[in-house]
Amino acid sequence: QVQLVESGGGLVQAGGSLRLSCAASGRTLSTYAMGWFRQAPGKQREFVARITWTGGPTNYADSVKGRFTISKDNAKSTVYLQMNSLKPEDMAVYYCAAQVADKGYPYWGQGTQVTVSS
Repeated sequence: QVQLVESGGGLVQAGGSLRLSCAASGRTLSTYAMGWFRQAPGKQREFVARITWTGGPTNYADSVKGRFTISKDNAKSTVYLQMNSLKPEDMAVYYCAAQVADKGYPYWGQGTQVTVSS
């Protein structure tokens, strides 16, 4: 099992920044990538960004490219999501998830709320 704990959410004005953290524990060696997803009220959960533990290419949703940056600290088993130039449409619950080969994302955190005021 892999446990994921997100932190760093909060209230920010439009144009502001937040950094989310996701600390992984347990059988982290069974995972090869970490992703951030978000879900706004009344909408489906959507992909935001992804990074592999080995440092391969990162992936971003078009809606966040150039504003969000995903990074990692292997020593701390922690993944970050730096969010700049936040917009009201970025407001959502943000989740981190661990990707396992051939199994998609079986492990999820509890989510952290990001609220952007206009």
